[in-house]
Amino acid sequence: MSDETDQDAMAAEWAAMAEEESAPAKSAVSGMDEDQDAMAAEWAAMAEGGDSATIAGSDDGPGAERILNQDEIDNLLGFEGGEEEDQESSGIRSIINTALVSYERLPMLEIVFDRLVRLMTTSLRNFTSDNVEVSLDNISSIRFGDYLNSIPLPAILAVFRAKQLDNYGLLTVDSNLIYSIVDVLLGGRRGTAAMRVEGRPYTTIERQLVQRMIEVVLQDAQAAFKPLTQIDFTLDRVETNPRFAAIARPANAAILVRLRIDMEDRGGRIELMLPYATLEPIRKMLLQQFMGEKFGRDNIWESHLASELWSTAMEVSAVLDEHEVPLHKMMDLKVGDTIMMNATPDSDIMLRCGNIMLANGRMGRLGKKVAIRVQDGIKPAVRRQLEEQM
Repeated sequence: MSDETDQDAMAAEWAAMAEEESAPAKSAVSGMDEDQDAMAAEWAAMAEGGDSATIAGSDDGPGAERILNQDEIDNLLGFEGGEEEDQESSGIRSIINTALVSYERLPMLEIVFDRLVRLMTTSLRNFTSDNVEVSLDNISSIRFGDYLNSIPLPAILAVFRAKQLDNYGLLTVDSNLIYSIVDVLLGGRRGTAAMRVEGRPYTTIERQLVQRMIEVVLQDAQAAFKPLTQIDFTLDRVETNPRFAAIARPANAAILVRLRIDMEDRGGRIELMLPYATLEPIRKMLLQQFMGEKFGRDNIWESHLASELWSTAMEVSAVLDEHEVPLHKMMDLKVGDTIMMNATPDSDIMLRCGNIMLANGRMGRLGKKVAIRVQDGIKPAVRRQLEEQM
């Protein structure tokens, strides 16, 4: 009996100890359940908030996507204007770029573009029937490849040919000026900014209107260069992709001229790019420093040079006869050999100046010297030919 009593007491003691140990575990389990319930409630609230945000943001309909504007596209393509991240480039790269692009100051070219600004102001006022102000921002030197990569798109690129220089140039019209010109030419109200339409290419009407403006600018550029030298600028093609407007190698240096065109609250920019290879034939002219609109042309010196030119000594040859013989006979000529001529004492003598035949005459004698009497004077065609060579 005592053994059974001891066993019952031990069982009761173990049961009490088990209850004491299970109490903290139950409290911990209940705490975990409460934490899970709180977390589930928080997730449900977040889900409800997301649904409401989705519903609020779906006013444009299911599956609607947001379209980026031009500024965001430029930022994605790396055309940021505010933050200059290029400062982090290495010093070696900066030295290489500086060595590759050296700007040679061309005084005459600056005068030409100043005259171009004045001509464009008048021409574009007549073209748009609006108050147009053209200003020269700057003239710089740049590598052709770097310039193509820096063109903000969309834009219109006009490739033109300089006939006398036998090379090409590039004229870029930015998007702001394109829409401003189209708005003005199609009767847009004054004092309002031109509306930019994003996400589509330029229409045929827009391209044709801008092409007319480009032709006006090229005519003014031709007139600006005329006091210096005659250069005919003709439009070759119009592109919208810079890859198709490659007129020089990427590493070639070029002159970049930035022009600003303002039409009250509207306007934009035109960039005129001329490779150094295009300007090489007239480089010596562009390096000179002339004063005034006439580029140093002096009427007094012109008249003096013209009067002195008429006193220039010229060599005139009297040709008795011409005879063709084989080369081996000429090489075998010896002292005492006789050359038979076809001329007679009464044959005409040809008077020549270089390769130009002046007149015909008869050979005679005047005193102790041989003389030639001119029978017919210099013909008008020969006179014009001589004046052209002068």
